[in-house]
Amino acid sequence: MASIQQLRPAAAEPRETFDSLDPATGEVVAALPVDDAASVAAAVARAREAAAWWQGLGFDGRARHLRRYKAEIARRIDELAALVHRENGKPHADAVLEITLVVDHLAWAAAHARRVLGPRRVFPGLMAANSTATVEYQPLGVIGVIGPWNYPVFTPMGSIAYALAAGNAVVFKPSEYTPAIGRWMVDAWARAVPEGRDVLTLVTGLGETGAALCRSGVDKIAFTGSAATGRKVMAACAEGLVPVLMECGGKDALLVDADADLEAAADAALWCGMSNGGQTCIGTERVYVADAVYDRFVDVLTDKARTLAPGSGPDASWGPPTMPSQTETVRRHVADALARGGRALVGGEDAVDVSGIGPVILVDVPEDAAAVQEETFGPTLTVTRVRDIEEGLERANRTGYGLGGAVFTGSRRRGLELARRMRSGMTSVNAVITFAMVPALPFGGVGESGFGRIHGPDGLREFTRAKAITARRFSLPVDLTSFGRPPRATEVVAKAMGLLHGRSR
Repeated sequence: MASIQQLRPAAAEPRETFDSLDPATGEVVAALPVDDAASVAAAVARAREAAAWWQGLGFDGRARHLRRYKAEIARRIDELAALVHRENGKPHADAVLEITLVVDHLAWAAAHARRVLGPRRVFPGLMAANSTATVEYQPLGVIGVIGPWNYPVFTPMGSIAYALAAGNAVVFKPSEYTPAIGRWMVDAWARAVPEGRDVLTLVTGLGETGAALCRSGVDKIAFTGSAATGRKVMAACAEGLVPVLMECGGKDALLVDADADLEAAADAALWCGMSNGGQTCIGTERVYVADAVYDRFVDVLTDKARTLAPGSGPDASWGPPTMPSQTETVRRHVADALARGGRALVGGEDAVDVSGIGPVILVDVPEDAAAVQEETFGPTLTVTRVRDIEEGLERANRTGYGLGGAVFTGSRRRGLELARRMRSGMTSVNAVITFAMVPALPFGGVGESGFGRIHGPDGLREFTRAKAITARRFSLPVDLTSFGRPPRATEVVAKAMGLLHGRSR
């Protein structure tokens, strides 16, 4: 793992720094600079210059460098995972899984950018029959990426990899809770592509640094975080009409039909809701179970939950909260649920501690309770009895969030139909979060969960502008785009359109 000294960029004058802490021990992992507006502007200027070189490489040249970056990360998975474990707190094995997904997404973006974004001929239509028509997707320039702390490698790379593959330079501002991980990612780029080190640059600091990035003249901001912070980012970007991509968390539901495999559904709900300490934007937080199987499902779920526990050792199910203040949100949601008639079948208020939050299974919680309506971001599940899967879907769709979700049912066809009707950007059937593992699929939400998409072709296009080009191949007898056209020309065109398109069948 890189030392603190290696994480400090060289500077002519001492700058204010902040400490990144190990959430398990409170020890300092690294000290990094607080970049002010001038430092951020300088980073963007370097990226702007590097972007010209990067764009000039073309798709094939960029793909070669991205493959080198991918290989650098793949060779050092254990090194990076050790840093993620120390700074973020998640178990080493979970960190390895996160990084593995990143490698896969980098490979996909590098391999498919030309096909998705390259020039493509389109049919010119009757009015421009004498012209060729093409569309291509050109890079925006410099993208600012503001990353989260819960998945400090996978989530920002969902923007970074696709923005780079599309031909942009990137200025990356990691969370103040996981800046050393961000530094590692940028240093890995510099090792893999030393000639283009400023194509991916780093700025570190607190909220003021993020605000400075929004106002720095970048061509787009990709943000992941809470809806409240997202609104502040949007307001700052609006000052310069800077477009934004927003991924603002969720309150994902899992539906259990009467004919579902209850063992599989319970195992999936538990893992999706509590892995990473519940600090997952696409994690399950609400479970709606058909009345016919509710009691059996709850028995299976609670038996499994009682075997889990947080910690920092190799046998821990998940680590301590990365952001200590999040503990208060979890405690408030649990206390409110219990005060309003809910019951804790596993855990309870006593399970909520800044050193590690134990599993909490809540039942009989009113639908308007905070634990059902607000993002909890902790290892808690509310489990609700519903008449049937249709009522479960109706309740699942009541929230203002709409990121991911899951449906467990004995009929795949029925599951797909329910998945299409779930108000979410992504849904898995008889599994959880599989959509995040498929690089070709778009990732993003609706409503309070934000807008825009990363991953897949949509993620590549998100960091480009569509460019339309026509080229005249030959002249027509009559030029309709001329003041010299004959008076009857438009009448002839109108009649032709009537003959071609005047019938509804």
